[in-house]
Amino acid sequence: MSRVRLLAMLAATAVAGGVVAVFNMLPASAASCAAAWQSSAVYTGGATVSYNGRNFLAKWWTQNEAPPGTTGVWQDQGACGGSTPQPPTQTGSAGGCSFPAWVQGRNYVTGDIVKFTDGKYYIAEHDNPGYSPTVSTWYWDPYTCNGGGGTTTPPPPPSNGAFVVSEAQFNQMFPNRNPFYTYNGLVAALNAYPAFAKTGSDATRKQEAAAFLANVNHETGGLVYIVEQNTANYPHYCDLSQPYGCPAGQAAYYGRGPIQLSWNFNYKAAGDALGIDLLHNPNLVQTDPAVAMKTALWYWNTQSGPGTMTPHNAMVNGAGFGETIRSINGSLECGGRNPAQVQSRVAAYQRFVGILGVGVGPGSLSC
Repeated sequence: MSRVRLLAMLAATAVAGGVVAVFNMLPASAASCAAAWQSSAVYTGGATVSYNGRNFLAKWWTQNEAPPGTTGVWQDQGACGGSTPQPPTQTGSAGGCSFPAWVQGRNYVTGDIVKFTDGKYYIAEHDNPGYSPTVSTWYWDPYTCNGGGGTTTPPPPPSNGAFVVSEAQFNQMFPNRNPFYTYNGLVAALNAYPAFAKTGSDATRKQEAAAFLANVNHETGGLVYIVEQNTANYPHYCDLSQPYGCPAGQAAYYGRGPIQLSWNFNYKAAGDALGIDLLHNPNLVQTDPAVAMKTALWYWNTQSGPGTMTPHNAMVNGAGFGETIRSINGSLECGGRNPAQVQSRVAAYQRFVGILGVGVGPGSLSC
């Protein structure tokens, strides 16, 4: 079983799937600047902000990601500073939708709406070079049009706000789990990172949940181990060069929880992010199921480890499951270093997406 050596640097990015608002673009010279973007504010789909002399439209829930961002949540509305813009015109006709026909090979960007050859409408969830909406479901979602007055409304989030993994599915994934790791503990931890498993389409949300749980499965032997099994390593995780030292004792910062949090500086970083004093109380990670899960979600959503992106971004932006492995333990497993360990993670992911009824998604499964 591998041990993840987490990085101490925290970079919070919170986005979650939601409603896409569609507007006709106004000329840059005619647009006035919306209220300035604020890092502490929460924006929902349809909100408009200004940043560096340009207006941006939020396509779903977001917080703390400055426009134009890296996740695709912000849609550039053009330069601002002129007169007050006209109200956005309605898209569609009085009888329903009037969006253009889908064309194979044409480049589409997030938010584009097309009429497919089956007579139905689809909205692009991610940029793509003209993939079929009925084949590449990660890139497209069905789109519903209302009749009266030609207004259009995207479908509600498929999961209705609930976690995409049911308790029965969780139990099926981990039939031999330690009673410490509870479904309720996982669900209670989700409020710390609302973007997790709530970004993008229903399939994307399920794929991210499966990817997280597959890596957790590997790190803990199927949610069996709570603490690192090699006790000889325990005294090695105290970096006394840190100004705060190891107040809980030099052998107190061994691997714990679903991602095996280790080292004093990682306990401090995770605790600071979560508002929990883990530096002085590291045992909380092995005694409180919600805290244990929160430390795993902290890494998943904010840390890149030896990779180039967070595991969360790898899944919601289409890089693929293999990139989550790289971000968690790539220095020891990727590039042919330990193919058996990689295959263990991949096999769990394939099993878990099967339980959730979705495909493996885009990108490489391996690293």
